[in-house]
Amino acid sequence: MTDFTMEKGADGVALITWDCPGKTMNVMSIDGLKELESCIDDALADEAVKGVVITSGKEGSFAGGMDLNLLATLKESAGDDPAKGLFEGTMEMHALLRKIERAGMDAKTNKGGKPIAAALPGTAAGIGLELPLATHRIFVADNPKARIGLPEIMVGIFPGAGGTTRLVRKLGAMAASPLLLEGKMLEPSKAKGAGVIDEVVDDPVAAAREWVLNATDADILKPWDAKGYKMPGGAPYHPAGFMTFVGANAMVNGKTQGAFPAAKALLSAVYEGALVPFDTALKIEARWFTHVLMNPSSGAMIRSLFVNKEALEKGAVRPEGIPDQRVKKLGVLGAGMMGAGIALVSAQAGMEVVLIDRDQAAADKGKAYTEAYLDKGISRKKVTPEKKEAMLGLINATPDLDALKDCDLIIEAVFEDPKVKAEMTQKVEAIIPEDCIFASNTSTLPITGLAKASKRPDQFIGIHFFSPVEKMLLVEIIKGKETGDRAVAKALDYVRQIRKTPIVVNDARFFYCNRCIIPYGNEATRMVTEGVAPVLIDNAARQLGFPVGPIQLGDETSIDLAAKITRATKEAMGNEYPASEADNLVFWMEEEGRLGRKAKAGYFDYDEKGKRIGYWKGIHDKYPLADEQPDLIEIQERLMFAQVLEAVRALEEGVLEDIREGDVGAVLAWGFAPWSGGPFSWLDIIGTPYAAERCDQLEAKYGERFKCPDLLREMAAKNQTFYGRFSPEAKAA
Repeated sequence: MTDFTMEKGADGVALITWDCPGKTMNVMSIDGLKELESCIDDALADEAVKGVVITSGKEGSFAGGMDLNLLATLKESAGDDPAKGLFEGTMEMHALLRKIERAGMDAKTNKGGKPIAAALPGTAAGIGLELPLATHRIFVADNPKARIGLPEIMVGIFPGAGGTTRLVRKLGAMAASPLLLEGKMLEPSKAKGAGVIDEVVDDPVAAAREWVLNATDADILKPWDAKGYKMPGGAPYHPAGFMTFVGANAMVNGKTQGAFPAAKALLSAVYEGALVPFDTALKIEARWFTHVLMNPSSGAMIRSLFVNKEALEKGAVRPEGIPDQRVKKLGVLGAGMMGAGIALVSAQAGMEVVLIDRDQAAADKGKAYTEAYLDKGISRKKVTPEKKEAMLGLINATPDLDALKDCDLIIEAVFEDPKVKAEMTQKVEAIIPEDCIFASNTSTLPITGLAKASKRPDQFIGIHFFSPVEKMLLVEIIKGKETGDRAVAKALDYVRQIRKTPIVVNDARFFYCNRCIIPYGNEATRMVTEGVAPVLIDNAARQLGFPVGPIQLGDETSIDLAAKITRATKEAMGNEYPASEADNLVFWMEEEGRLGRKAKAGYFDYDEKGKRIGYWKGIHDKYPLADEQPDLIEIQERLMFAQVLEAVRALEEGVLEDIREGDVGAVLAWGFAPWSGGPFSWLDIIGTPYAAERCDQLEAKYGERFKCPDLLREMAAKNQTFYGRFSPEAKAA
């Protein structure tokens, strides 16, 4: 098994081809790096070789980056002194890319080197761009589907194979920041315009070969190796550069609230590296990269946001032995916001969609949602008029239930009322084929109860979308007590078609995601009734990495919805319902007409355009601010434990069958502290013994909702981790 092969041409150009066997896209491995170095050493030592072109054997792509499965375990495999092992391994990678960059040229004269070019057929991400940045010229195919960039920051690390240092020295800190700090991926023409790559051509290998044969010593000398080099935009203590670095620091802290270790480490590597010579800057980059890899956050983020997410998308929990269940024709019942969004993403995936509502006007309004979305895409030049026409042609908006007669999946998204849903189920089942799967998009109503209206409960399932459907990445699939394997496979195959990430859970009140997120909001409103400042609560959450604080989230999702859920839960649970003053706060806000953003009045005041202008001070007339505000960490731990204890209970009760789904679902559904990797990863980071001890302290101070679950207590006594006990590898062992 060889990832890199080299062919020496009669014209003196050595063509190194990267082609990982059995993979659709190249990823770099330790063995791959060794093979690449062997090819480079051979080419530089061979007098018959005039230059080198590095390309890919994969159609439409160069490389997807480093093997993140390897990165996730690098620390564990780095020996007794992991920091030393990681640093030395990173420096070996730097040495190889520096060897490519210097290409055998004389250290004093900067002459005599061999030109090395990169010819990229398409997408180049992570080390797939860091390697080309070390070559002397980058040629990319004119492939509009290709994306060029450094997305490492999105999975909790930063470019550590020289990409950070080279891109900043090539573009300047300001111009490099969208790629480094935001992980932006650019199409080839925009990457060329930004100065990231050099040429966009029809045949990159031919163009690279021609350039190599005509390159001079000056062509292959990197600017930072030449005398008199000055960083574009200025170094940190240049007047212009000073403002750049001050602004970058403010921007990073403003966006991340200090919650993401990789962003701070990246900024440090850029700042410190800009003050020293290039080779020293690479050392600094390697040290900060090691620092990030040593932080448990990076391993947790890589595991949840890449390894586990990808496994779930590829069918890790799909029932075995069920043939392909891809959807050909979908029926959507209800053309409101959720139904319209489901129709949109399904048509995007090329499915025929029947969008049903009570009358033609309501159905047309639902279809118009897709039209407005596509018109926005046309204005941004991301959608063509032809694509718009084709997509709209896939959606049949109608009040006629007979149009559903040849559908193979129905998704019901009508009003959240069991009687309304039951009536629709019975009407539609009288029309659809016997083998058609019926799904409900309910967010709170138990699936087993809704399935009682069905003649085929084994074909009845929950498919819970999050709003807005087209933007949210997660779909929660809920199995009722009688749901069969084919229904589960159908739901999973459908979610894969619309390119979202699925989790599968067993039926229970609020399923998994809402079960965890509702206590997050409840704990926040409890604090308000105790006199804690809403701004302190929201900022505490944002500093944990949550995209919005729980008070702001309450306004966004609407206060009357919270009141409705509270009443329904009270009715269902009876005497077992854990009432609190937080309920009274929500009911009072509802009575006052402060229903949130939609009413331009809630926990916040709003201007006429609906823009937030500050927290509503009137709330303190009923719940006065406490003279002494609680400690920030105390607030954060209350917010975190309110959620993670529900996740543990969901696992304990069998609602969750796989902790990977618990972590991925939490991060994608409601933005649970992404740096932590999810609730179970967070518990592994802080340790189960500490978690159990803290539960006891919080329960003594705030009540039974913080009672330590038996499972967590048992694991704490054994000093176990959740991934050590419940990961697929641990179960297999």
